[in-house]
Amino acid sequence: MTPRSSYATKRDALKRGFIAGSISLITYLFVVIVTTPNLPALVALSAAVKVNGIILFGLAIAVGSQVYVSNYGKNLGCSMANERKSILGSSSSTALSSFFSFFSLVPLGCCGSWLLILSLLPSFLGSSLSVILIQYSRPLSYLGLFIVIGYTAFTAIKLKRKLESMEIPEAQRKISFR
Repeated sequence: MTPRSSYATKRDALKRGFIAGSISLITYLFVVIVTTPNLPALVALSAAVKVNGIILFGLAIAVGSQVYVSNYGKNLGCSMANERKSILGSSSSTALSSFFSFFSLVPLGCCGSWLLILSLLPSFLGSSLSVILIQYSRPLSYLGLFIVIGYTAFTAIKLKRKLESMEIPEAQRKISFR
């Protein structure tokens, strides 16, 4: 591996993080548009941003940060043990948080296709668990978001400790978003 400047390493990792966060944001909004055929796209998007703005942008920022931290460490030659498990856990939490956040859009007329999924839940999970999932969809969405943020923070702390133990110039050792 050829040595890279600290600036180039951070720039490359930041670019990948920004792209990953943008893709997660666009995917969420695309699902809202596709599953809401009875409303104009702008109305559905507006409702999604008003109701789930924190989850929507929080997931995008958390996913982008996770990709930034993991790529930054990889570019410096720092192999993270159990990185695959961390990314898998982060991806699962992101998917669950998004899934639950769509439930809160159904009463507004958005994501009408999710009504079908909601109607099938009792046959798979039982009526009691289905009611709990639907009733507490917003707190569950926030829980998923906090899990993603927790994975990202855990990965950043783990990377920082590894970088401190490696022989890397001080300028590259700092994890920053600059």
